[in-house]
Amino acid sequence: MIELDGPRFGPHDGGETTALVVMLHGVGADGNDLIGIAPMWAPLLPGVAFVAPNGPEPCDMAPYGYQWFSLQDRRSETMLAGVQSAAPIVNAFIDRELERHGLGPDRLALVGFSQGTMTALYTAPRRPAPVAGVLGYSGALMGAATLAAEATARPPVMLVHGTDDQIVPFQAMAAAEQVLSSAGIPVETFARPGLAHGIDQDGLRLGLGFLKHVLSV
Repeated sequence: MIELDGPRFGPHDGGETTALVVMLHGVGADGNDLIGIAPMWAPLLPGVAFVAPNGPEPCDMAPYGYQWFSLQDRRSETMLAGVQSAAPIVNAFIDRELERHGLGPDRLALVGFSQGTMTALYTAPRRPAPVAGVLGYSGALMGAATLAAEATARPPVMLVHGTDDQIVPFQAMAAAEQVLSSAGIPVETFARPGLAHGIDQDGLRLGLGFLKHVLSV
C-alpha cells in the first residue's frame, strides 16, 4: 500500500503534541496548499500539530500536483470507486500518525478542501472509532446511498461552502447535510455568500472555532 507523507507544522509552542489535525488537499494540489493555514491556526490551538499529506496519485488532469482519485470520469459510480480505493490509504496514514504521537482517535481532526473533503467525509464515518471531528470546505458527500448502513463512527462535521462555487456546486452542502443528519452524524453548515471555490477569512474563523471545540483546546 502507498504510504502518504507531506509537510508538517507545529505545535506552535514547540511542546508536546496533544492533538493532531490531518489536512487533505484538493485535486491538482499538494500538502503545501493547506499546510499554509496551520501557522494562522496554531497559535490559538496549543499542543496541536498539523500534517498535510500529498495525495496517493499524481494528478492525471494537470502537469503537477496530486489527487486522492481520478476525476476524469465524473460518473458517480466511478468516483465512488475512486474514493473507496483512497480510503484505506488515508486510514493507514491516520493510524500511523496517531501511533507516532501516542494519541487516540478522539485527539485527531480531519480538515478537507474540495476532493479532500469528499475523501474525509467518506473515510471518517467508516472508521472503527470516531475521530474528534471533520471540517470540510467546498466539498461533497460520496457514497451517500450506503452511509447509514456503513457508518461505524459518527464524528461531528462542519461544512463551509461558497455560494458562487463553480467547481463543486453550492447545493452539494445541503445534500451532504441531509444525508449525514439522517445517518445520525451531527453536522453544521455555513454558506459563504459570493465566495467561489476557496476558503475565505470567515471560513478560517469558523473552522478554528470548530477545531477548538472538538479538540477541547
